[in-house]
Amino acid sequence: MDCDRIDSILESYGYDHSAIISIMQDVQGIENYIPEEALRYISEKMELNLARIFDIATFYKAFSLEPRGRHTIKLCCGTACHLGGAAQNLDQLKRTLRIEEGGTTEDRLFSLETVNCLGTCALAPVVVVEEDYYDSVKPGSLGKILSTYSSDSED
Repeated sequence: MDCDRIDSILESYGYDHSAIISIMQDVQGIENYIPEEALRYISEKMELNLARIFDIATFYKAFSLEPRGRHTIKLCCGTACHLGGAAQNLDQLKRTLRIEEGGTTEDRLFSLETVNCLGTCALAPVVVVEEDYYDSVKPGSLGKILSTYSSDSED
């Protein structure tokens, strides 16, 4: 945990309690998750109830208390995507990445999530990596998609 960076974030928001979600987002940006010790540190520095901070961290899906991959893969499992082959895409991703749904690869390069709907039914089945949408995805094209993100791992 980088206390100096957290202090800098807290200072940039003036320790304003109403900015707690933004503060937590910025802290999560340091390591792509919020370690428990960081939540405790924020609680102490801001004089906020630790239970309240944990409530926020666990309520919003955008926050993670577990290490996540550098790249988040979201696989749509809504009706149109399911009918289009989302289950096969999920199986392929699990085999390729050697993780289960909700997991993160050992090298912390990828995390795999499923979502109920991405609102892109006409493009089914859809996979999103970061903010990049891939439509009409077939299991055979997943390797190429992942390689795009694997090759930038040195950035």
